[in-house]
Amino acid sequence: MFEGVIPALITPFRDDASQSLDIEGLRACIEHVIRGGVHGLLPCGSTGESATMTHAEHIKVIEEAVSAANNRIPVIAGTGSNNTEEALLMTRAAKAAGADGALLISPYYNKPNRSGLLKHYRKVAEIGLPVVVYNIPGRTGQNLPPDLIIEMAKTIPNIVAVKEASGNIDQMMAIIHGLEGVDRELPFVLTSGDDSLMLPVLSIGGKGCISVTANIEPKRMVAMYDAFVKGDMDGARKIHYELMELSKSLFMDVNPVPVKRAAEIRGHIASGNVRLPLDSLSAEMTNKLREVLSNYD
Repeated sequence: MFEGVIPALITPFRDDASQSLDIEGLRACIEHVIRGGVHGLLPCGSTGESATMTHAEHIKVIEEAVSAANNRIPVIAGTGSNNTEEALLMTRAAKAAGADGALLISPYYNKPNRSGLLKHYRKVAEIGLPVVVYNIPGRTGQNLPPDLIIEMAKTIPNIVAVKEASGNIDQMMAIIHGLEGVDRELPFVLTSGDDSLMLPVLSIGGKGCISVTANIEPKRMVAMYDAFVKGDMDGARKIHYELMELSKSLFMDVNPVPVKRAAEIRGHIASGNVRLPLDSLSAEMTNKLREVLSNYD
């Protein structure tokens, strides 16, 4: 369920005073990536601007993603919070909506100790959805060390994956190697949280990428993954380097500002605007992004 290319979906907003949800745009984005062959969907992650949505909007986006997927591919809902009760609320709502799994960012700002982290994840996992642990120290201010990930994988049965966005290949290898041969009812997988590291992570035993770039170029991302799985390393490497410029450009400003502008330029959504405190991409950066995108037309 958690292997392959899984786009971290953007959440389109209308160009009105309240920047209301653009559900038609969301569904168009979902159809675009499904046509591109992706292996799952991830609504309401960092790229989906979950931090600036109300609870009602958050749940609505999950429900719409499940409906649009229509059992064609799995939906992993972003339901994490630094407030355990809020994470429980959103995870229960995701389960009720029919999501296939939940992505739980490690609690940010609070910086809980090891015991608190274990209790947080165990309590949310008790809801029963398969859980993907999300480690992104650049946003949370706290790294989840390999031995903690390994302990969670060994002691909490329905923690089934980690999205690793630490950028630390040594750490990822320690997790993969540390869980080799561990007897689990559900296999545990490591997936990259950085597009530019998908191929290196696959080469060390990772199983895919939760991807920003796949919002724009799903076919190419899937083609890279498929080439690797088939043993065509030259083909996978070729696509990896082809996508480098785009993947870099989608992080020329804080995510998801550039990817939403790229989706607007490509005509997938009507407006690439973001909610405060994020702000729109500058005119200079937008022109650069147009130039880069033209290389992939």
